Amino acid sequence: MAAEAPGVIGKGISIRGNLSGGGDLIIEGTVEGQIALKNHLTIEETGVVRADIEVERLTIKGEASGNIVASDRVAILANAKVMGDIKAPVVVIEDGAGFKGNVDMDVQLPDGIL
Repeated sequence: MAAEAPGVIGKGISIRGNLSGGGDLIIEGTVEGQIALKNHLTIEETGVVRADIEVERLTIKGEASGNIVASDRVAILANAKVMGDIKAPVVVIEDGAGFKGNVDMDVQLPDGIL
């Protein structure tokens, strides 16, 4: 059985409201509101998201503003711009990415570290 193709919000599309559901989603356009997905969300270079995001995995190549909660990982690639707080067990921020906010990886540190 082949994997289901991801949904795409194209470059010319602008959405205001709440997005939710399963499956992977690629955003090339603009989304404002709230996003809650069970799988992988990719914000492409042309994508602009002004929303609180709850996902399993998030890859940001474009712009995102809002708080992010991911159950698996968040990757902010070079040239991406992100503003907001991130909570995820794994957070990757590449050289060249812009980020303003707080990161909470909810990691138990060994005694004596803090």
